[in-house]
Amino acid sequence: MTRIRHIALSVPDPERTADFYVKTFGLSRIGKTESVLASGVYLSDGYINLALLRYHNDEVAGVSGGKDFVGVHHFGFQVESAETAKGSVEHNGGSFFMDLPALKDTLYYEEKFRDPDGIIFDISQNGWATKPE
Repeated sequence: MTRIRHIALSVPDPERTADFYVKTFGLSRIGKTESVLASGVYLSDGYINLALLRYHNDEVAGVSGGKDFVGVHHFGFQVESAETAKGSVEHNGGSFFMDLPALKDTLYYEEKFRDPDGIIFDISQNGWATKPE
């Protein structure tokens, strides 16, 4: 069954935002990222991966407001078959946006799409971390 397993927030200071959610709701820090796309912190409640990201440039942010946008940026579905899900997305009016990371055999490979309203979402067969590495 398909499940929502990932939510990403675009924030100006991922560490400050992480501290807030850890102290306020007891979320666990499960990792960090420093990539060509964004810097960030990953948190989890044990079920959902919450990414707090500061995008490096407008192009990779891919939203109105660019890298300075603050708010819910995208969310992700863990699916049984990425190929089947991709076909369904495109058949129903969604469009491909980009791959992350470029190597499809990595554990956290995901594909980014836009729904018919332009909202970004991910699909992944492997899902996202919900426990510390």
